[in-house]
Amino acid sequence: MMKGDTKRVYILGIESSCDETSAAVVVDGREVLSCVVASQDELHAKFKGVVPEIASRAHLEKINIIVGQALEQAKLSFDQIDAVAAVNTPGLVGSLLIGFTAGKTLAWALGKPLLAIHHVQAHAYGAVLGYPGDAFPAIAFLVSGGHTSLYICNNPLQMQSIGSTQDDAAGEAFDKVACILDLPFPGGPMIDKIAREGNPQAVRFPRTWLAKESLDFSFSGLKTAVLYHIRGTDLSRPDSSHLSAQEKSNIAASFQAAVVEVLVEKAIHACRQFEMKRLLVGGGVAANSYFRRQLSDRTQQEKIELILAKPKLCTDNAAMVAGLAYHKFQSRQFANLSENVISTT
Repeated sequence: MMKGDTKRVYILGIESSCDETSAAVVVDGREVLSCVVASQDELHAKFKGVVPEIASRAHLEKINIIVGQALEQAKLSFDQIDAVAAVNTPGLVGSLLIGFTAGKTLAWALGKPLLAIHHVQAHAYGAVLGYPGDAFPAIAFLVSGGHTSLYICNNPLQMQSIGSTQDDAAGEAFDKVACILDLPFPGGPMIDKIAREGNPQAVRFPRTWLAKESLDFSFSGLKTAVLYHIRGTDLSRPDSSHLSAQEKSNIAASFQAAVVEVLVEKAIHACRQFEMKRLLVGGGVAANSYFRRQLSDRTQQEKIELILAKPKLCTDNAAMVAGLAYHKFQSRQFANLSENVISTT
């Protein structure tokens, strides 16, 4: 190594908090060498939701294969890894146990540091991967199936909550409305797809703003409004079979517009309220094409720098885990091998 050179840090990340088994190698917290994700969508499709026991068994079957593929794609061997990072909270406890135990085992066997990663913090950091400039301080916005939350982030490891959902998360509302419309699982991407053929002004669904200046969210009432619109306030219509394809598209587009309007305006309001000119956005719903367009337009109008996770890094993945872990590695925030998973947020 020549004078002035610094050693690059290679971190192997593992993510198994819900129903994606993922492993990745990231260099210096920004450069993604590999990111392998095994989806379980087919396993859960007939249930139209994630079944925890099925998810944990699938993780157990895939985890060693996925880790091997991540190293192979990165063209690295185990002894070239500087640390192992794995998510230990929040998530489904059975799923978390598989990935975090794999991480602990690898760290012990290789004699490398273990880094315990918070899933929500990793999603916020996912927007930074591959981004060439400064990303902090910023408002971070996580929009997923389990979380709809706003944070002040002064640095990658410091997140202060300033707003969250009071009931359903945005992604959960997407999945439930997709179920009401009898769309295939996973519902969020299907809403996005059919909404492109619909009229977002066809149905004026309610927008829930809560108290003035509030940065909290509520989507339960909107979900119920869609249910009543489709099945009647007395639920006299058993399902959505009476609707034409165009009617379904119009409802999907109108529902999506209602969710996105609230998401975008509250994110902008958070930036104004805390005088931040930078917005980080990640989570599964951040892959929604309509949300990305609307948010991009509004941040440009407000002269806010938008750092939006790439679509493939919006859903659960290990690249965001390994990326965030670099900063824990640099500050020597290593986890003890006796540390365990925590299923709550």
